[in-house]
Amino acid sequence: MSSVVVVGAGIVGASVAYRLARRGVLVTLLDQGPAPAAGVTGDSFAWIGDSGGDWPGGALDLRSSVRADYRRLESELPSVTVRWTGSLDWNRTQRPDAELGPGQYWVSRDGMALLEPRLRNPPERAVHIPGDGGVDPVAVTAALVDGARAHGAEVVFGAAVASLHRAGGRLRGVRSSLGLHPAATVVLACGTGAAALCEPLGVRLPVAVSPAWLVRLAAPSGLVRGVVATPRAEVREARDGELRVTLPAVGDWSAASAASAERAAGYARERVAELFTGGAECRVLSCRAGRRPMPEGGPLVGPVTPDGSVHVAVAHSAVTLGPTVGRLVADELADGQPAGELRRCRPR
Repeated sequence: MSSVVVVGAGIVGASVAYRLARRGVLVTLLDQGPAPAAGVTGDSFAWIGDSGGDWPGGALDLRSSVRADYRRLESELPSVTVRWTGSLDWNRTQRPDAELGPGQYWVSRDGMALLEPRLRNPPERAVHIPGDGGVDPVAVTAALVDGARAHGAEVVFGAAVASLHRAGGRLRGVRSSLGLHPAATVVLACGTGAAALCEPLGVRLPVAVSPAWLVRLAAPSGLVRGVVATPRAEVREARDGELRVTLPAVGDWSAASAASAERAAGYARERVAELFTGGAECRVLSCRAGRRPMPEGGPLVGPVTPDGSVHVAVAHSAVTLGPTVGRLVADELADGQPAGELRRCRPR
């Protein structure tokens, strides 16, 4: 089978490389960082579910596979663990006529009190999704990378990819800070960086940056049981005694300064104290600014050259969709047959 270079060792690229390696394809995974998920994947809130949230464009066609693909990873890679805690979402309470999908239920204040006993002043109702969960995105990505290696993939860190290498009208590989990496096919799974690599091909990849803060808080054990999504912040327990909070960019985003991070961390702590009895006991562990890739109109997955030698795989939410996108891309490349689920994800 032809050799493939995958650019980007976030969760999407790691998923593609893992699935290709399991299919027996010769694959090399490159990343400019020092370790898996060193970029935006590590800054993800990592809310997992096959229902709820925003599913623009082709993401809607992938949603039903999310849970099964994570269950499959749990069975294949013992270090992958999903906290299947369920979620409460009251972002949609502003739309009384909002339709609920499969596995989604309206719950009252009394129902919320049973699900989240420490929740204070909840709205009259919220959407409960029992099948939702969360993961440690760095641990999952590292497990995928290790799994790819175990099936013969070459993994190279510290390789900042500068360009695609073409000669004689054909793709020959990619050039990185470490030299030339030959390949018959390249998959660009490097988030916002994919657009710049596509420009020399005459391809405009519409990928914007969606800034957000991820704040980690030390918290009383059991303060938050599941995923709680509110209009001003999303909160979940990442592990016993530690919360993840994500919120829109606060302060001077472009500078991502220490002062901005301090304000964002304080804001997150205030929201948790406002939402949960005992939340005032939380203390800040870290605050990071993330530059999430936001493809226009939904995920962009598929070939961007007529001969199919260059593919892209860029999605939001990447941690949710990563295992599904990785499986479908690997199947397409290994089998040479288009996946129907990706029909609405194709770059134009």
